[in-house]
Amino acid sequence: MPELPDVEIFRRYFEATALHQRISAVKKVSTKLLQGLSSRHLVKNLSSYSFRGAKRHGKYLFARVEDKGWLVLHFGMSGFLKYFQNNKKTPEHIRLLIVFANGSNLAYVCRRKLGRIAWTTDLKHFITECDLGPDVLADNFNEEVFRSLLHNRRGSIKSLLMNQQVLAGIGNIYSDEILYQSGIHPQRQVAQLQKNEQERLYDGIRSVLQTAIDSHVGETGWPDDWLLPVRESGQTCPRCSGEIKKLKVAGRYAYFCEDHQTR
Repeated sequence: MPELPDVEIFRRYFEATALHQRISAVKKVSTKLLQGLSSRHLVKNLSSYSFRGAKRHGKYLFARVEDKGWLVLHFGMSGFLKYFQNNKKTPEHIRLLIVFANGSNLAYVCRRKLGRIAWTTDLKHFITECDLGPDVLADNFNEEVFRSLLHNRRGSIKSLLMNQQVLAGIGNIYSDEILYQSGIHPQRQVAQLQKNEQERLYDGIRSVLQTAIDSHVGETGWPDDWLLPVRESGQTCPRCSGEIKKLKVAGRYAYFCEDHQTR
């Protein structure tokens, strides 16, 4: 599933390709993915206008349509954006196709149909309505805010990191990497975390996600001491040469090294 680093890359891709071009048509709208609006409403809000910028909150991408409002995209398990010219091969599994007057196209592709397409005129209201926690790479997400979110929480730290109502942006894959880099077992209880572990987690969240973005989500290779390249049971831990294990936590599989991730 696309997580915060992936969606940040989508945002940058969107701004590099789709801005300031008049929209001449809106096609292939998948009504199954629409949330809180009709296809007619969506087409009306986009047609003859242009995109002026984009923002991200957690796993959501918000594309600003002049002074009309924001097109909202969530990418589900397999979604991504594809910008292409009319003479190029059209991608498969398009759930929204935006045609520009200059002959270019922007496709929202979502093979498994688990994404969402919405519209809002108020970003803060939308984020509140979706009950999203703070974006973990926002400038105002500091260590004090993080500690307050951990206060009086129950359950495993793996589960909390993936809870979008607490922290927006982290999913199964990057929660494993954050815990791996922080040296914390995925089943460790939130209430048992010591101050130094909370500090390592906060630093791990920021550094892992930023490194993933800077590495273009794997296109230029992961750091040598990361879990992701060997994220499979039985592999050798690149940090301490222990064995990578696999277990189920809160209904999701977690990969970790039990030699250096303390429980």
